[in-house]
Amino acid sequence: MPEVKEISAKSPKLDRETAVVVNFGENVDESIDMFGGEAVNSNAYANWRVTLQAAIRRLHEAGKTDDEIQDTLGDAKMGVAVTGGRVDPIQAALAKAKTMSPEEFEAFIEDLRKVAAAKAGQ
Repeated sequence: MPEVKEISAKSPKLDRETAVVVNFGENVDESIDMFGGEAVNSNAYANWRVTLQAAIRRLHEAGKTDDEIQDTLGDAKMGVAVTGGRVDPIQAALAKAKTMSPEEFEAFIEDLRKVAAAKAGQ
């Protein structure tokens, strides 16, 4: 059964926001049934291309050579985060923090404070 999702976008320069309600598949098989495999794959690839471009830019900023960038991203898998060929734990922690409840986030911050205090006392 198709899912319904509200998608909104803001245009700050125009001080305007609009929301639309769209149907989408509950899972990939349903999305393929609704829109066709080519459309689903095309959109997945478009999103992945943006992700890879962002990774390339981060690696440029890190001073990596073109060959190092190819080595890092050449075996990338769609949907699997990569940084330097492996998951960056700091970026993973930041991503996780965005999904935490306020209570979980406060506990996380408290744990970080304890680590920082122990490190300062070394």
